[in-house]
Amino acid sequence: MAIPYADCDFSPMKQNLKDDLEKLVLRLQRSIQTLDEENHCMLGEIEGIKENFLNIESRASSFYLNCYLSPFTDKYTELSVSAQNLSKRRHGALIVVQRNDSLDGLIQPGVAIGAAVTQSLLESLFYPGTPLHDGAVLIKFNEIVSAKNILPLSHIVQAEPKLGTRHRAAIGITELSDAIVLVVSEETGRVSFASKGYLYPIVPQ
Repeated sequence: MAIPYADCDFSPMKQNLKDDLEKLVLRLQRSIQTLDEENHCMLGEIEGIKENFLNIESRASSFYLNCYLSPFTDKYTELSVSAQNLSKRRHGALIVVQRNDSLDGLIQPGVAIGAAVTQSLLESLFYPGTPLHDGAVLIKFNEIVSAKNILPLSHIVQAEPKLGTRHRAAIGITELSDAIVLVVSEETGRVSFASKGYLYPIVPQ
Protein backbone atom coordinates (compact mmCIF):
# COMPACT_ATOMS: atom_id res chain seq x y z
CA MET A 1 0.00 0.00 0.00
CA ALA A 2 1.32 3.44 -0.91
CA ILE A 3 2.44 5.59 2.00
CA PRO A 4 0.71 9.01 1.94
CA TYR A 5 2.82 12.10 1.49
CA ALA A 6 3.24 14.55 4.32
CA ASP A 7 1.00 17.57 4.15
CA CYS A 8 4.14 19.75 4.34
CA ASP A 9 3.00 21.75 7.32
CA PHE A 10 6.44 23.08 8.26
CA SER A 11 4.67 26.32 9.11
CA PRO A 12 7.58 28.66 10.04
CA MET A 13 9.55 27.73 6.92
CA LYS A 14 6.46 28.03 4.75
CA GLN A 15 5.72 31.50 6.13
CA ASN A 16 9.34 32.58 5.54
CA LEU A 17 9.08 31.53 1.90
CA LYS A 18 5.83 33.45 1.53
CA ASP A 19 7.39 36.57 3.06
CA ASP A 20 10.46 36.31 0.80
CA LEU A 21 8.32 35.99 -2.34
CA GLU A 22 6.21 38.99 -1.37
CA LYS A 23 9.38 41.08 -0.86
CA LEU A 24 10.66 39.93 -4.25
CA VAL A 25 7.40 41.01 -5.91
CA LEU A 26 7.71 44.47 -4.33
CA ARG A 27 11.30 44.73 -5.52
CA LEU A 28 10.23 43.80 -9.05
CA GLN A 29 7.48 46.41 -8.98
CA ARG A 30 9.93 49.12 -7.86
CA SER A 31 12.33 48.08 -10.62
CA ILE A 32 9.60 48.38 -13.24
CA GLN A 33 8.82 51.92 -12.06
CA THR A 34 12.48 52.99 -12.37
CA LEU A 35 12.56 51.99 -16.05
CA ASP A 36 11.06 55.37 -16.91
CA GLU A 37 13.94 57.20 -15.27
CA GLU A 38 16.52 58.56 -17.69
CA ASN A 39 20.15 57.41 -17.41
CA HIS A 40 19.24 54.67 -14.96
CA CYS A 41 21.03 51.37 -15.62
CA MET A 42 19.02 48.32 -14.54
CA LEU A 43 21.76 45.71 -14.90
CA GLY A 44 22.88 45.78 -11.27
CA GLU A 45 19.30 45.60 -10.02
CA ILE A 46 18.48 42.69 -12.34
CA GLU A 47 21.55 40.81 -11.09
CA GLY A 48 20.44 41.38 -7.50
CA ILE A 49 16.92 40.17 -8.27
CA LYS A 50 18.34 37.03 -9.90
CA GLU A 51 20.49 36.28 -6.85
CA ASN A 52 17.52 36.91 -4.58
CA PHE A 53 15.37 34.52 -6.59
CA LEU A 54 18.05 31.80 -6.55
CA ASN A 55 18.28 32.05 -2.76
CA ILE A 56 14.50 31.67 -2.47
CA GLU A 57 14.61 28.69 -4.84
CA SER A 58 17.26 26.99 -2.71
CA ARG A 59 15.32 27.50 0.52
CA ALA A 60 12.15 26.24 -1.16
CA SER A 61 14.07 23.14 -2.27
CA SER A 62 15.11 22.48 1.33
CA PHE A 63 11.49 22.84 2.44
CA TYR A 64 10.10 20.44 -0.15
CA LEU A 65 12.92 17.96 0.35
CA ASN A 66 11.84 17.61 3.98
CA CYS A 67 8.23 17.20 2.83
CA TYR A 68 9.14 14.48 0.35
CA LEU A 69 11.36 12.54 2.77
CA SER A 70 9.51 12.79 6.09
CA PRO A 71 6.84 10.13 5.35
CA PHE A 72 9.54 7.63 4.35
CA THR A 73 12.31 8.13 6.90
CA ASP A 74 12.62 9.68 10.35
CA LYS A 75 16.24 10.52 9.52
CA TYR A 76 15.69 13.32 7.03
CA THR A 77 17.44 15.81 9.31
CA GLU A 78 20.48 13.53 9.55
CA LEU A 79 20.52 13.23 5.76
CA SER A 80 20.41 16.98 5.31
CA VAL A 81 23.16 17.66 7.87
CA SER A 82 25.35 14.90 6.41
CA ALA A 83 25.00 16.41 2.94
CA GLN A 84 25.98 19.83 4.27
CA ASN A 85 29.05 18.41 6.06
CA LEU A 86 30.09 16.52 2.92
CA SER A 87 29.61 19.73 0.94
CA LYS A 88 31.97 21.68 3.21
CA ARG A 89 34.68 19.03 2.71
CA ARG A 90 34.01 18.69 -1.05
CA HIS A 91 33.37 14.97 -0.63
CA GLY A 92 31.20 13.75 -3.49
CA ALA A 93 28.11 11.78 -2.48
CA LEU A 94 25.03 10.09 -3.93
CA ILE A 95 22.27 9.10 -1.47
CA VAL A 96 19.13 7.35 -2.73
CA VAL A 97 16.03 7.25 -0.53
CA GLN A 98 13.50 4.64 -1.67
CA ARG A 99 9.88 5.68 -1.33
CA ASN A 100 6.83 3.85 -2.74
CA ASP A 101 8.45 2.35 -5.85
CA SER A 102 10.69 -0.68 -5.53
CA LEU A 103 14.18 -0.12 -6.93
CA ASP A 104 14.83 -3.82 -7.50
CA GLY A 105 15.95 -4.28 -11.07
CA LEU A 106 16.62 -0.55 -11.54
CA ILE A 107 19.95 -0.40 -9.73
CA GLN A 108 22.96 -2.68 -9.79
CA PRO A 109 23.31 -3.80 -6.15
CA GLY A 110 26.49 -2.94 -4.30
CA VAL A 111 27.79 -3.95 -0.88
CA ALA A 112 25.26 -4.78 1.86
CA ILE A 113 25.45 -2.53 4.94
CA GLY A 114 22.28 -3.14 6.98
CA ALA A 115 22.89 -0.42 9.57
CA ALA A 116 20.85 2.44 11.05
CA VAL A 117 21.18 5.83 9.36
CA THR A 118 23.60 8.07 11.25
CA GLN A 119 25.51 11.18 10.21
CA SER A 120 28.89 9.68 11.06
CA LEU A 121 28.30 6.46 9.10
CA LEU A 122 26.98 8.27 6.02
CA GLU A 123 29.90 10.68 5.98
CA SER A 124 32.45 7.89 6.47
CA LEU A 125 31.01 5.91 3.55
CA PHE A 126 31.79 8.78 1.19
CA TYR A 127 35.27 9.55 2.54
CA PRO A 128 37.57 9.75 -0.51
CA GLY A 129 39.70 6.69 -1.09
CA THR A 130 37.64 4.31 1.04
CA PRO A 131 36.38 1.13 -0.69
CA LEU A 132 32.72 2.24 -0.68
CA HIS A 133 32.97 5.93 -1.58
CA ASP A 134 32.10 5.42 -5.26
CA GLY A 135 28.52 4.70 -6.25
CA ALA A 136 25.28 5.35 -4.39
CA VAL A 137 24.12 4.61 -0.87
CA LEU A 138 20.61 3.13 -0.72
CA ILE A 139 18.34 4.02 2.21
CA LYS A 140 15.01 2.40 3.05
CA PHE A 141 13.10 3.88 5.97
CA ASN A 142 15.77 4.42 8.67
CA GLU A 143 18.32 1.89 7.37
CA ILE A 144 21.36 2.15 5.16
CA VAL A 145 20.70 -0.96 3.07
CA SER A 146 23.79 -0.92 0.86
CA ALA A 147 26.60 1.17 -0.59
CA LYS A 148 28.49 1.27 -3.88
CA ASN A 149 25.26 0.76 -5.85
CA ILE A 150 25.28 1.65 -9.55
CA LEU A 151 22.38 3.71 -10.87
CA PRO A 152 21.09 4.07 -14.45
CA LEU A 153 22.36 7.24 -16.13
CA SER A 154 20.00 9.77 -17.64
CA HIS A 155 20.43 10.53 -21.32
CA ILE A 156 18.51 13.79 -21.04
CA VAL A 157 20.66 16.92 -21.17
CA GLN A 158 19.32 19.56 -18.79
CA ALA A 159 20.15 23.26 -18.74
CA GLU A 160 23.63 22.38 -17.47
CA PRO A 161 25.39 20.47 -20.26
CA LYS A 162 28.39 19.59 -18.06
CA LEU A 163 26.51 17.47 -15.53
CA GLY A 164 28.80 14.84 -14.03
CA THR A 165 28.15 11.14 -13.62
CA ARG A 166 26.69 11.52 -10.10
CA HIS A 167 24.13 14.06 -11.25
CA ARG A 168 23.20 12.05 -14.35
CA ALA A 169 22.76 8.98 -12.13
CA ALA A 170 20.55 10.93 -9.71
CA ILE A 171 18.36 12.15 -12.56
CA GLY A 172 18.32 8.70 -14.19
CA ILE A 173 16.93 6.77 -11.22
CA THR A 174 14.30 9.44 -10.55
CA GLU A 175 13.14 9.26 -14.17
CA LEU A 176 12.28 5.61 -13.52
CA SER A 177 10.95 5.76 -9.95
CA ASP A 178 9.66 8.08 -7.22
CA ALA A 179 12.96 7.85 -5.30
CA ILE A 180 14.56 11.01 -3.92
CA VAL A 181 18.31 11.38 -4.44
CA LEU A 182 20.70 13.72 -2.63
CA VAL A 183 23.81 14.66 -4.60
CA VAL A 184 26.98 16.40 -3.43
CA SER A 185 29.40 17.59 -6.10
CA GLU A 186 33.05 16.99 -5.23
CA GLU A 187 34.08 19.71 -7.72
CA THR A 188 31.97 22.55 -6.33
CA GLY A 189 30.52 21.23 -3.04
CA ARG A 190 27.08 22.08 -4.37
CA VAL A 191 24.23 20.09 -2.83
CA SER A 192 21.16 19.20 -4.92
CA PHE A 193 18.34 16.73 -4.81
CA ALA A 194 16.73 14.92 -7.71
CA SER A 195 13.03 14.16 -8.06
CA LYS A 196 11.04 13.09 -11.12
CA GLY A 197 14.00 13.63 -13.43
CA TYR A 198 14.87 17.17 -12.26
CA LEU A 199 17.63 18.60 -10.08
CA TYR A 200 16.97 21.25 -7.41
CA PRO A 201 19.72 23.16 -5.57
CA ILE A 202 19.81 23.19 -1.79
CA VAL A 203 21.48 25.96 0.17
CA PRO A 204 23.38 24.85 3.33
CA GLN A 205 21.59 25.87 6.51
